Amino acid sequence: MNDKLLNKAATYASKCEHCESEVREKLLTWGGTSEEADEIITYLIEERYIDNQRYANSYTKDKFRFNHWGKYKIGMMLRSKDIGNEEIEMALGLIDEEEYLEKLQQMLKEKLRSLKYSSEYEKKGKLFKFAQSRGFESSAISKVIDTI
Repeated sequence: MNDKLLNKAATYASKCEHCESEVREKLLTWGGTSEEADEIITYLIEERYIDNQRYANSYTKDKFRFNHWGKYKIGMMLRSKDIGNEEIEMALGLIDEEEYLEKLQQMLKEKLRSLKYSSEYEKKGKLFKFAQSRGFESSAISKVIDTI
C-alpha cells in the first residue's frame, strides 16, 4: 500500500464526511492506480474514516436544512455518488415529515411574494414548477399548494 496516498486520503476523509466515490476520485487524481485506490478505501472503511451511511445521513440533513432541497433531489444526488438505495432510503427517513412540509410551505410563500401571474391556474403552475425544481415530490407539493 502506498503510505503517502494513504496518509493523504486519511487526512482528506477525516476533515469532513466523504463517500467512497469521492475518495476514489481523489486518489486517482493524486496519481494512484485503481488497485491502490481499492486497497486504501478498504482500509479507510475498516478504520471508519469512510462510512457511506454516515455520509448519506449528513448529506441529507445539510442539503435539506441549508439548501432547502426536497427528497427527490437529495436522492438523485446521492445516487450520483454511488450511494446504495437502502442507505438513501434510511437517510431520507431521517427528515421529519412535518418539518419537510413546513419548509416547503415557507419556501412557496416566499416565492409567491415575487411571483407575477394573471390567473390562479398560472400561479399554482409556477409554484409547482418551482417546488419541483427544488426536488420536492408532486404529492407533497400538491398538499402544500392547496393550503396557501
